[in-house]
Formats: sequence, C-alpha cells, structure tokens
Amino acid sequence: MPGYLQDDLPPEEVERQRALYGPFTDSVRDLVDATIRTTVDDDEIRAVHAELEELTARLRKNQLDGPYGVRFSRGRGRPWGNPVVGLRNAVAPPVVIEHHPSANGDVWADFHLGAAYEGPPGLVHGGVSALILDQVLGEAAGAGGKPGMTGTLTLRYRQGTPLGDLRAEGWIDRVDGIKTYAKAHIIGPDGVTVEAEGVMILPRWAREAIANQTGETPSYFE
Repeated sequence: MPGYLQDDLPPEEVERQRALYGPFTDSVRDLVDATIRTTVDDDEIRAVHAELEELTARLRKNQLDGPYGVRFSRGRGRPWGNPVVGLRNAVAPPVVIEHHPSANGDVWADFHLGAAYEGPPGLVHGGVSALILDQVLGEAAGAGGKPGMTGTLTLRYRQGTPLGDLRAEGWIDRVDGIKTYAKAHIIGPDGVTVEAEGVMILPRWAREAIANQTGETPSYFE
C-alpha cells in the first residue's frame, strides 16, 4: 500500500528524531496560536511575515516529494504526519492516545485544545471533535487486534465542547468478520460532550497482505 514504508530505523535513531522534531513542531504550534491571538502593530506583522517566508524557504531546500505517510521500524508505526497524533504535524493538538492491553481495545487520551480549534466562540469546532473521535475509534480497533479504516462515522453532539482540557475514551463494541464496531466520546468539565460510533473495515489490500505473509486468512478477516 503506497504511503506505508518499512524503514527499519534503529530505536536510538527513532528517539533522536523524536527529540529533534517534537520540540520543533511544538514551536510551530505555538506560532499558530500566537498568529491567531497577536495584537502587535502592522509593522511588526510585516517584519515577522518576511522572516517566516525566509524560514519556510530554508526548510523547502530539502524535503519529501509527498506526504510523510506511515513509517515502520521493528513493528512500530510512526504516523508523524497525522493531523491528530502526528509528532511532526503542527496542525495536530497533539492527542497522545494511551492503550490498555485488552480485547476490548480500551484507549484514552487527555489533551488540550486552544484557539486554533475554535468553532463557536469558546467552543471546539464540531469538525475537530469528529477528527479526534475518528482517530480514537481507529486506535481502539487496532488496540483490540481488529484494525481497520473508517467505513462509517456517526456523531451525537450532546453539548458544546469547551476549549481547554479534555478527555477522549474509546473501545470496541463488537466485531463482525472484517468489520469492527467501536464507540468513543469526548468528556469536558460538565460530562460527555460528543459521542461517536464507527465501523472500521479491514481493507482488501491488508487482508491480502496478511494472507501472503501467513499463508492463510484468519477466520475473522473473511
């Protein structure tokens, strides 16, 4: 599948890159927040704009031909360009998702959403909530050993989700062949704000890859 790259980087190199790009991306993320909320004068905006164009040109001197994709080393994936959890994506909050080792695929994340994610004044944009819950549903399916890509996503907005500190939780509800039914929600200071249900489907290319590697197709993939 294009975009999935097995690069087999040694653990020390992965950690070196994590230590390099993590703080760098945090600084770009801070820049986004500062851009939204700054009240400096016009001349200062023009000066910073010129500096930013110079910095961008420096970074453009050597870059990937396309998106980052998902890279693997020793069985562990690095979705560092992901807009929810990506280490190198300043669009991502980021959401750090914790996994509980169980067949239910229990996952959770505590995170903070600031000015860059505002929809209605003081509230998280509904599309941002959907973006995060879609990721949580997929992580729950994967954590339970039944990975897949989103087939359907259903949301129920119970109340406005305030900007600030939030928590997301997800789990597997049931499995039917190649389909994993998962549920998730976001919790704010006054309780659940958004609920989600998703059907995660293992794509054909993944089923074929598993069959080629093992010589057989597991019964729950049929």
